[in-house]
Amino acid sequence: MMLLLLKLLLAPILVVGSSLAGRRWGAHVTGMLVALPVVAGPILLITCLEHGARFGARAASAALLGLVSLAAFVVTFAWCSRVYGWVGSLLVSWGVTLGADVALSRFTLSAAWGLVVVLMAAWAAMAALPAPQRHEEVLPATSGGQLAWPWWDLPGRAVATAALVAVVTGAAGALGPNLTGVLAPFPTAISVVAAFALAQQGTAGAVRTLRGVPRGLLGFSVFCFLVAVLVESVGVATAFGGALSATLAVQFTWRWALARRDVHQLSA
Repeated sequence: MMLLLLKLLLAPILVVGSSLAGRRWGAHVTGMLVALPVVAGPILLITCLEHGARFGARAASAALLGLVSLAAFVVTFAWCSRVYGWVGSLLVSWGVTLGADVALSRFTLSAAWGLVVVLMAAWAAMAALPAPQRHEEVLPATSGGQLAWPWWDLPGRAVATAALVAVVTGAAGALGPNLTGVLAPFPTAISVVAAFALAQQGTAGAVRTLRGVPRGLLGFSVFCFLVAVLVESVGVATAFGGALSATLAVQFTWRWALARRDVHQLSA
């Protein structure tokens, strides 16, 4: 019963909470928040509880490679947004992400090497995002410049998240740790945020929101790395508690450093 409640409630609650926080603090923060392990974390936790620490450790290592696919989604959607609408951009980006997931699931890397690969992918994604063009302006969605979210947005995110968690964890035994891990960071929440940004604020708004995602992968990768290296030796509760604490510390420190850099650039 407890595992069923975790599958149905934990990730949706985290997704809704991060979504509300992102709306409060703007596009860049939204991008960083949806890059937190609000979906992958519960998937890895449930995987450890159902299939054991060894299986979970391998899945966490594989999840690091899934973050490479997540970076590919961000870059693909950003460039597609200049050509297609939100539906076409999502379909192409999902296809690229799933193809990358299947391909990357064939590789088995240590957590340390996986961390290195993710950080390189995040840096490459930031460099590969399209630069703003003169004719591209962020279209105001409301009088406050924020996206006008429909009433069904948060319930829709919660249902989609619960479905992803239930499917991946339910099929984990058949998928194996590698495929389970790479599918865990599938961009469910990011897809919704990017699609609405593109529909309501145009390409510039979508790219501005997506630009925060590669920055957020630093904390996400730390979480997966620590779970992978700690869960077998210290247990599930300690490993996930330590990984979560480290992730939040890294994410907020990184956000603070970026904010200070932006202030210095404006004052220069």
